[in-house]
Amino acid sequence: MNFSLYIAKRYLFSKSSNNAINIMTLIASGGVVIASAALFIVLSVFAGLKDYSLQFSSFVDPDLKLLPSEGKSFLFTDDDVSKFNSIDGIAFYSEIIEERIIIKSENKNLLATLKGVDSNFLNVTNVDSMVTKGSWISPESNDVVSGWGISNKLSFGILDYRKALSLYVPKPGKGQSSSLKSIYNSAYVNNVGLFDINEELNSEYVFSGIELAKQLLNYKENQISAVELKLNPNANESDVRAEINSSFPNRFTIKNREQLNDALFKMLNTENLAIYLIFTLVIIIALFNVIGAIIMMILDKKKSLNTLFNLGTEPKNIKSIFFWQGSLMTMFSGIIGVALGLLIVFFQQSFELVMLTPELPYPVRLNAFNVLIVLATIFALGVVASRIASQRITKSLIQG
Repeated sequence: MNFSLYIAKRYLFSKSSNNAINIMTLIASGGVVIASAALFIVLSVFAGLKDYSLQFSSFVDPDLKLLPSEGKSFLFTDDDVSKFNSIDGIAFYSEIIEERIIIKSENKNLLATLKGVDSNFLNVTNVDSMVTKGSWISPESNDVVSGWGISNKLSFGILDYRKALSLYVPKPGKGQSSSLKSIYNSAYVNNVGLFDINEELNSEYVFSGIELAKQLLNYKENQISAVELKLNPNANESDVRAEINSSFPNRFTIKNREQLNDALFKMLNTENLAIYLIFTLVIIIALFNVIGAIIMMILDKKKSLNTLFNLGTEPKNIKSIFFWQGSLMTMFSGIIGVALGLLIVFFQQSFELVMLTPELPYPVRLNAFNVLIVLATIFALGVVASRIASQRITKSLIQG
């Protein structure tokens, strides 16, 4: 066994004759345990919050969405349908028309996004499960389903025939006019349901049948603005992307759920990074105690070091003893801290110890990557701290 490592292990696991040094070593080790546990718990909480925030998008967003590379719409021919049916990994696909519209209810107007969907849409997403009042749209009808936010702003409900609900879309290529009919396509619709997903989507989307959307936009029979896909559970996203690009070269921009919510993902990732850096700073502060404990140990073992030196041990080997001691201390403390963090996160998942609301437990998620991140951070910073402390040893100190 390496001589320096052997001595370092003896120093680490044996008590010093000076009780103050023992207490300082325990404080230093305890600080690293608490800091590493806190970092792991916070990263697990952010992983849970990320899952909680994004679970709502799964009700609306498909596994993959195909948008035209140029323009706002494209023709989806029978030949295109045949190509889609031959691609492995696609369970269902839905033709979509999406456009900004004006909704009018009595004397109130609101900008929103109309999403015209076909009969396959509910096989691609589960948005109908988020309809909390009323029902989903009937095919080939003038029914719409709106978000609660839109409903509140325009003061309409479901099946409210006393309040006419109108949709307006500007006609392409038309200039200014005093008449709405001359510059807008319009349709009277009946709101048959209200969905509740999140505040942003509730105030943004109105769903209708695809035929109504085509009528409003003057689209051709096979003209659409996107295709949304649901993949088979065992399908490989990269392989499906490659097949689509091969079958439809340069025709589509393909986005997955994360890319469709890139602003939300960027915000969550930025917050996660900021929290990681803050708690890394806490770990650095805790490691100052490790440096102090190692230096105190050096001074306490001064006579022993002088004996080792007189027996022929080189100063660099004596430095290695305390480098290994500090490194082992931080490594063991980091592992204990992560184990403690794992236990706390497991208990939160299993027994819901901390609640956000009386019905909602604080979301956390165990993630092997977070374990690696915390251990790598502790080990790397511990090595640096141990190197700094061991450099305190000089030949004159040993001989003094």
